[in-house]
Amino acid sequence: MDNTVDPISSCRVSSRVRNISTSATKEMAIIAAQIGGCVSLGQGVPSFTTPHHIVDAVTKVLVEDPSSGQYSLQTGMVTLRNRIAEYLREEKKIVADPESEICVTVGGMEALLATVLTVVDEGDEVILPTPTYASYIEQVLLAGGIPKYVPLTDNWGLDLEAIEHAIGPKTKAIMICNPGNPTGTVFSDAETISLCKLGVAHNFVIITDEAYDYIVYEGEMPFSPLSMEEFRNNVISIYSLSKKYALTGWRVGWVTAAKGWMQQIMKVHDATAICAPTPSQFAALAALNGEQNCVAEMREKLIERKELCCARLDKLHKYFSYVTPKGAFYVMAKYLFSDDDSQEIAIRLLNEAKVITIPGGAFGAGGEGHLRISFGGELETINEAFDRIEQWLDKI
Repeated sequence: MDNTVDPISSCRVSSRVRNISTSATKEMAIIAAQIGGCVSLGQGVPSFTTPHHIVDAVTKVLVEDPSSGQYSLQTGMVTLRNRIAEYLREEKKIVADPESEICVTVGGMEALLATVLTVVDEGDEVILPTPTYASYIEQVLLAGGIPKYVPLTDNWGLDLEAIEHAIGPKTKAIMICNPGNPTGTVFSDAETISLCKLGVAHNFVIITDEAYDYIVYEGEMPFSPLSMEEFRNNVISIYSLSKKYALTGWRVGWVTAAKGWMQQIMKVHDATAICAPTPSQFAALAALNGEQNCVAEMREKLIERKELCCARLDKLHKYFSYVTPKGAFYVMAKYLFSDDDSQEIAIRLLNEAKVITIPGGAFGAGGEGHLRISFGGELETINEAFDRIEQWLDKI
């Protein structure tokens, strides 16, 4: 019997940390690394490399500009914030003051966390339409808030009636990802506007995560509610360049909000990060200013990968059902061959077929009974993973 006392006992760890969990995406990757020889349908990032013109621009700056290795202003480089303001106006019809309404952050994740910590107090409720991005859950818990889950519709749309019913005196915010992770949904403009009207009527904040805004397979980029004056004081919008320009490792994004909100968000940003990495800000500037053919090319490849993934799922219609993704690069596949929970199914697939998927239960109650599949990998990877799944299904 081991009587060794853990020097870092649970009584010394804060309750806010004890209440949160490591994301299932990271856990599955860790387990897969221990098993070895796995192929991934779980990665939350496309396989593309950072475009050469961005790397070249940053390399030049690092050599020629000594300030590139120093802190920027807390809110970010002036030139970058000015360019972001232009981008928001041109692409999303959002008028934002680059001096007081834009803050460059360490990826979209820091922008989200700084926003949640600014908005949510201990005991506040945050409505999460589920399946939802798993990290929203942990961020709400970290802030001392209470996630309040409202299932999406069968087609992964917003159930506005159920959301309105869920609103109570403790409701402080709702968080949505549009296009959606993990569902691949794209909420309609009418849904988003109706949701924002509820926010105004009941005085809560709509936190919109628009990290996947460019990856839409039919129609245009989703409507941004911050573009409407009547919603400006109730909407905080989060953006990331990670997926659009293959900059995931560079960690650069931003948050846009009315001046009053930004003054408070900046306190959290300053206390946690000081500023986004300056070389990464130069990368963001090069991405926004440079040629955009790379974005179109990556999007076309994702369309091809989506079609392959859906075709492979269609062959397995006796085992899976799914809603065709309208955006992002994920499918929530409902498994029909077992009543076991999604964690058990995902672990079995990992151990027995050596295929990484993400258990749907990690995305809230609305995701249970599903596996999140990413088609961000190469075509060969997608085919190999489904070949293994088919062989596994034949044996169970």
